[in-house]
Amino acid sequence: MRADQVCALFISDLHLQPAHPATSAAFFDFLERHARRAQQLYLLGDLFEYWAGDDDIDDPYHQQIIAALRAVSDAGVTVHWIAGNRDFLVGAKFAEATDVMLLPETWVAEIAGLRVVVLHGDAQCTEDTKYQEFRAMVRQPAWQHQFTAMPLAQRKAIIAGLRADSRKEQGNKSYEIMDVTPQAIAEVFEQTGTDIMIHGHTHRPALHLVDGKRRYVLPDWEADASPPRGGWIAIDAQGNITRHDLSGATIG
Repeated sequence: MRADQVCALFISDLHLQPAHPATSAAFFDFLERHARRAQQLYLLGDLFEYWAGDDDIDDPYHQQIIAALRAVSDAGVTVHWIAGNRDFLVGAKFAEATDVMLLPETWVAEIAGLRVVVLHGDAQCTEDTKYQEFRAMVRQPAWQHQFTAMPLAQRKAIIAGLRADSRKEQGNKSYEIMDVTPQAIAEVFEQTGTDIMIHGHTHRPALHLVDGKRRYVLPDWEADASPPRGGWIAIDAQGNITRHDLSGATIG
């Protein structure tokens, strides 16, 4: 392995959907030009705008995404998946079709001599108590079983209603409420014994340095916007961690 070879790439919050074709194209380009040349790829939640259940896997747009991910897996890249707040219903059928590894919501990865804790990040937004109550409900296996037993069209209608309600509520929530809390982040560091974290969810890309620990926040992707947004984080064979924009350029 070359000293500069990419050991792992990390992305999140692409919110892929047919209505955003430029974002979809940017994702396919990323997989072809960057992900296929890495050893590992970590998808840290909200790859899809929503996922109503694995019985929606035959949707033509979903088939494009699945085929692109499968090509990366077939190229020898280990692809890891952590569920987000939009696509937590991804299950075994999707994992089999893409050959991705479904991880628990908090995972410690050993990469290039580093121990890195990876997660989506929504569970750490503890000030948003209403969302946390909703999250606790929908993450229950009993709720998911009952929901996925509904007809697919009914589920999609319910999800559309929930998304509309969420957009309205976000307009009334403060910046602080929708961000992770220092206490929740400190608890993850303590519980995992790590000092490097990578997460998404907040759409506030940054590197936070606190008490000798590094917390990297991934950007959301919106290539259809002006200016376009998006990017990823990379770890090379020497343990260097770099942030990149959609063009692949390193962000300082």
